Amino acid sequence: MSKNVTQKLIQSHLLHGDMKPGEEIGIRIDQTLTQDATGTLVMLELEAMGLDRVKTEVSVQYVDHNIIQEDFKNPDDHLFLRSACQRFGVWYSRPGNGVSHPCHQENFGKPGKTLLGSDSHTPAAGAIGMLAIGAGGLEVALAMAGEPFFTRMPLIWGVKLTGSLPDWVSAKDVILEMLRRHGVDGGVGRIVEYYGPGLATLSAMDRHVIANMGAELGATSTVFPSDLEVRRFLRAWQREEDWVELAADADATYDVNEEIDLSSLVPLIAMPSSPGNVRPVSEVAGERIYQTYIGSSANPGYRDFAVSALMVQDRKVNDRVSFDINPTSRAQLETLVRDGHVAHLLHAGARLHQAGCNGCIGMGQAPATNEISLRTVPRNFPGRSGTREDKVCLVSPETATASALTGVITDPRTLGISYPRIADPDHPIINRAMFMPPLPLEEALHVDLVKGPNIASLPNFEPLPDEIEMPVLLKVADDVSTDEIMPPGLRVLPFRSNIPKIAEFSFDRLDPTYAARAKQVRGHVVVGGSNYGQGSSREHAALGPQYLGLRAVLAKGFARIHAQNLINFGVLPLTFVDTADYDDIQAGDVLRLTNLRHVLTEGDELVVENVTRQYKFQMRHTMSPRQVRFLLRGGLISWMKERLSALPESSDT
Repeated sequence: MSKNVTQKLIQSHLLHGDMKPGEEIGIRIDQTLTQDATGTLVMLELEAMGLDRVKTEVSVQYVDHNIIQEDFKNPDDHLFLRSACQRFGVWYSRPGNGVSHPCHQENFGKPGKTLLGSDSHTPAAGAIGMLAIGAGGLEVALAMAGEPFFTRMPLIWGVKLTGSLPDWVSAKDVILEMLRRHGVDGGVGRIVEYYGPGLATLSAMDRHVIANMGAELGATSTVFPSDLEVRRFLRAWQREEDWVELAADADATYDVNEEIDLSSLVPLIAMPSSPGNVRPVSEVAGERIYQTYIGSSANPGYRDFAVSALMVQDRKVNDRVSFDINPTSRAQLETLVRDGHVAHLLHAGARLHQAGCNGCIGMGQAPATNEISLRTVPRNFPGRSGTREDKVCLVSPETATASALTGVITDPRTLGISYPRIADPDHPIINRAMFMPPLPLEEALHVDLVKGPNIASLPNFEPLPDEIEMPVLLKVADDVSTDEIMPPGLRVLPFRSNIPKIAEFSFDRLDPTYAARAKQVRGHVVVGGSNYGQGSSREHAALGPQYLGLRAVLAKGFARIHAQNLINFGVLPLTFVDTADYDDIQAGDVLRLTNLRHVLTEGDELVVENVTRQYKFQMRHTMSPRQVRFLLRGGLISWMKERLSALPESSDT
């Protein structure tokens, strides 16, 4: 039977289940990616499991999110991560080496392989023909321990690309067009696969931009074929031997079909405060701005910076604009310096930052109060930038730079200058000295984990009680993101390895009283709308509220990663059978769920009683029997700890 690229990738790694949409499947994971905002917990989870050494082909720990060292907490975590990499057999990417996703594509990604990452933008690696999926840290820890990754078999969404991009339109506008058409939940339960003649006009890093922001569609992953452009990219990074061709069969079909004529696209902008709030730049041109920000995993390539540099060459940015340049890898920065582009940027007024995530995750460069910031980052959720009432817009490097020159939102086609078409170099400067390889096993076993005073071992997780009678402590609307459940940024993320402390920030953007009120009751419930938990894979958004007593979330629908994170830490995720029941529940109502062990194992529907208002309604769970077992035990850590102690050499289940 003919197959598309995604089906070939899944079939070659399939360990459990059938490739039928909606069925649970388990796949072998070849590589893992962790970063410091999530990797600290992953390493603590490996410690809690009692693992001796990772069992993947390659596992890499990046330090890219928390690189600002305003006190001891971040540098302490860096040393902890370094020691954990030595102890467990993981590559370590030092602070300042760059953002995980482009660095991984440049140095470790291989077509035909699977990659699981504790970062929701891990699917960026699909740019070179990988099956790359973002997940909670605990699932990544399990993969590092040799366990399969389980998920529901998604629908495959084939997007045929034709034509070529016109001047002043680039890869960011392609994914913004997808978001304009389908919104932030259009990809839920799907893997997006791009194909067609238009691919020939997109570089490997152009594809990275598109695959990276497939996460904003809610997609499980994004896949591109491995073709001659991927071969060229790997050759440039002196890894041509890692290339294999991977293409869809000529008569391959897709579950869902779409077509984009690249030549018809225009510069687009996602207005505050959602990646799905997309409009043509021309419709909002003229609005005054304060900041433009170029870089991040969503525009990490050489050409993204070089185009900007040539646009501002012999010009000056508007004196009111903060023109922030955020290099995404040290190697890219060295190459841009070599080719003179950094000089053009600096001379025009750019503020140059170290290679890392920085402002994308709210780590510096927050915009001014009530002022517009144009950014090439992947997300503009409320307050993510570090300014509580921010006005962040998502744009291409071309639109950001044109606006920096004029001081207002500007369609770059109106600048009146020639478009600088730039190709990624065939001979970049390659600097792998900032990667520390794993130690041999005999040395690794003697390494002690280095824990500063802010690093605390994980708490114990109690089994789910058979009966829940608890108040609804909070009711929230549709599309609540993990940034709103557990804020990122300089104020919060330094406590990522201290669960009792970071829990105090839970939901504080939606209800600053939540944590204090949670401490006053013995367990509670949260009620949510549709697409609950969209965004980041940070499991702190499940773990923080769980630490405060969250035992169940009742929602119209869940984002995939967050639902799994809730299960992993013993929190029950339930969806309304009739979404009208959402409207009848009020904050403060006491809900009762009984006989949970029997109900969850015997079926997928259960009755909830609203004790306060004296009526009953139906809820549904979508967990597999395997997930129910984890949940009832209190989560995956307890299960895996028992498994490793019983089976010295972990095997598939």
